[in-house]
Amino acid sequence: MLGSMWTLFDHHLDNDSFGDPALFVDFRDEQRALLFDLGDIRALPPRQLLRLSQVFVTHTHMDHFSGFDHWLSVVLARKAHVTLHGGPNFIAQVEHKLRAYTWNVVHRYAVALEIEVREVHPDGRRLGARFSSRTAFAREDLPSDALPGDVLHDEPTFRVRARFMDHEMPCLAFALEEKATVRVAPDRLAAMGVTTGAWLRELKHAVLTNAPGDTPIRIEWSDAQGSHQMTRPLDDLRHLVLDVGPGRRIGYVTDLRFTEANVQALVELLQGVDVLHIESVFMEADAAHAARKNHLTARQAGEIARRVGAKALVPMHHSPRYQGHAADVVAEAMAAWRGTAG
Repeated sequence: MLGSMWTLFDHHLDNDSFGDPALFVDFRDEQRALLFDLGDIRALPPRQLLRLSQVFVTHTHMDHFSGFDHWLSVVLARKAHVTLHGGPNFIAQVEHKLRAYTWNVVHRYAVALEIEVREVHPDGRRLGARFSSRTAFAREDLPSDALPGDVLHDEPTFRVRARFMDHEMPCLAFALEEKATVRVAPDRLAAMGVTTGAWLRELKHAVLTNAPGDTPIRIEWSDAQGSHQMTRPLDDLRHLVLDVGPGRRIGYVTDLRFTEANVQALVELLQGVDVLHIESVFMEADAAHAARKNHLTARQAGEIARRVGAKALVPMHHSPRYQGHAADVVAEAMAAWRGTAG
């Protein structure tokens, strides 16, 4: 058997193409997830919101940030730590939201919530602050640093990169990148008498980070006979891995002017991206209105997708004026992406 490529995560848009844009990224076999934008997120069930470990906010217009309160009401007293990332003034904006409430009992909650906020600036400066329910969410500034290139968050198996777009205000565009994917042989798993599970993530991390051969890997699985576990050194499990290939790259782009500077920045951030989620707010017939609103047309979105060499395109964030005509918006974007626009 050839096996299948073991990828880190699944991803989907929270709302339909007319709703607030938000991309939910769920890590396989891990109790965590990422979220890009924090507008109307009521479609996400509490169990998914509780898995969020990192939230990346493009900018703080209401349709990208108004869901903060709903998110907070779900995770308060139930989750210990979350990191939020945003652009200029983001720390103060989170602080103002938290200060709008009275926190006279939260210090007694059994599970203390700590919100870490990272604020990046176009010049590469990154500021930080911490807000804890133990101190009624009083602001505690953290040491500042310089962003390493365009990398906002980096782990052994994935990274999140970002560039600023001009939306008549700074707006972040994001690239989520797996560093590699591991292909596992299901027939070899079967020969060992084990099944897939969270332990494969540990194996993948060990392989991708070149861990020593004697690194213990705890294998836990369930079958018709019940639950089982055993521990084996990494070298005993390497035969399960067929190969290691390039990881997937996901782009998330919303709210920007159609300018050459913006397009070039996206080319540098997203060249060859596997899937591009990009705003397609207006149709080309309304291009003048799109320019006044600092948004893209569907045709412009498709042209950007073509310029960056996106392998798949997901148009999103349509204006409500096209309700009932979403297929037309998508068709315009797809035609430009494929180079078949008239």
